[in-house]
Amino acid sequence: MDENELMGSLAVPKAVAQMAVPSVISSLVTVVYNMADTFFVGQTGDPLQVAAVSLTNPIFILMMAFANMFGMGGSAVLSMAMGEKNEARVRQASSFVTYASLLVGVMFAVILIVFMDPILAVFGANAETYDFARGYTLHIAWGAPFIIWSAAASFIVRAEGASREAMVGSMIGTIANIILDPIFITTLGQGTAGAAIATSIGNIMASAYYLWYFLKKSRVLSIRLSDFTWRERIFSRICSAGLPTAIFSALMSVSTIVLNQMLVVYGNAPVAAIGIVFKANMFITFLQMGLANGVQPLLGYNYGAGNMARFRQVERFTKKCCLVVGVLATALYFVLREPIIRIFIDDDQVVAYGVQMLIAYMVSGPVIGILFVNMNCMQSVGHALGATVLSILRQGVLLIPLLYLLEAFLGLNGIIFGQSVTDYIAVILSVGMWARVRKTVKIP
Repeated sequence: MDENELMGSLAVPKAVAQMAVPSVISSLVTVVYNMADTFFVGQTGDPLQVAAVSLTNPIFILMMAFANMFGMGGSAVLSMAMGEKNEARVRQASSFVTYASLLVGVMFAVILIVFMDPILAVFGANAETYDFARGYTLHIAWGAPFIIWSAAASFIVRAEGASREAMVGSMIGTIANIILDPIFITTLGQGTAGAAIATSIGNIMASAYYLWYFLKKSRVLSIRLSDFTWRERIFSRICSAGLPTAIFSALMSVSTIVLNQMLVVYGNAPVAAIGIVFKANMFITFLQMGLANGVQPLLGYNYGAGNMARFRQVERFTKKCCLVVGVLATALYFVLREPIIRIFIDDDQVVAYGVQMLIAYMVSGPVIGILFVNMNCMQSVGHALGATVLSILRQGVLLIPLLYLLEAFLGLNGIIFGQSVTDYIAVILSVGMWARVRKTVKIP
C-alpha cells in the first residue's frame, strides 16, 4: 500500500488504526520510559530521592516542549507538503527540525550546567533533596541534544507514513532505559544520577536509529545541511504550527514548578507523591494524546489535498476512540488506585497522599482526548492560534491562578483538584473554538 492510498482513500477506521495504533504504542512507550526512572528510584525506598526526581521533572518537560514544537510543527508542514507533492519542502522541513533540535539541545546543556544552583532553588529543592536533584540534573544535561532530537524525529518519521519505524525508535530508547536504570541506580549505587545517565544513553541509542532511518530508509526526509533553511516560511510555519504543543509542554513545566513549590510547604512526602501520580496519570493522558497525534498526518494530508469530507470523518472517528479509551482507562485506574501507587514506592505516607492525588487527576480522564483532537485539527488547517490559546489557558493562565485560589479555600485538596477543573474548562472552550475555525475554513 502506498502513502497516497493510506492517507487519501483507505477506509477511515483502517487508516486511523494504521496511523494511530503505532502512535499510541509510541506514546505508551514514552509513558513507560518516563515511569521507569521514578519506579527504579522508588525501589531504593527513599522518599527524598523520589521527591528529587519529581522536583527535576520540569527540566525534562521543558526539553519536550521544544521537541514537540519542532516535531509537531515539522509534522504539520511536512504532511501538508506531501499532500501537495512538494518534495523540496519536505526535505527542507526535516532538515530544519534536525538542526534546530540539536542547537536547542546544546543550549539546554550549557544553561543547566552553568546555572544549576539557581535553577534547582527555583524548582523547590531544599537541603534534604538538593544533592539528589543536582546529580539528576547534571547527567540529564549532557543528554539534552539527543533527548530533544530523538523525540522530534519520531514525529517527522511518522509524518512520512512510517508509524512503525517511529514506534521502533521510541521503543529502542525505552527498552535501553529500562535495562540500564536498575544497573546504574541500584547495582552501581548512583541513585537519581543513575536514572539520568540511563535516560541520556537511551536517547542516544534512539537518535542513532533515527539517523540510520534518515540516511538509509527514507525516500524523502533529509538531514543534509544543503537542505537546511529558515526561509520560505519554514521557520515561521514549523514554529507556529508546533507552538501550541510547545507552549502546552513549557507551561506544564512552569505549573509543575509552581505545584512543587506549593506542595513542599506540606512536606517532601506530597512532593514525592505528586511525582508518582504525574507519571502514573500520563498513561490516561498519553493514550488519548497518542490517538490525536497519530491521525495528525491524515488530517494535514487531506486538508492539503482539499478532501474536507474525509478530514471530518477522521476527526469524528478519532474523538469516539478517545472517549472510549478514556472512560476505560479511568475506570481501571480508579479500581487499582492504591496498587498503582505502591508499584512505585511502599511508603505509607507517600501512598496515602498518592491515592488521594490520583483520584483527583483521574476526574478529567474520560474527556481530555477531545481537547487534543480539537487542537490537532486547528493546527492541521493552519489555525494554530486557537490551539495556542488553549495550551496557554490549560497550563498557565487558568491553572496557576486556580491552584492558588483553590488552595485558599480548600487547602491541599484545592491544589490537587486544580488540574482537573482546568481540564474541563479547556475541553469546553476547545469545542467552541474548533466549531468557529471549521466554519472559517469551510469544513462541513
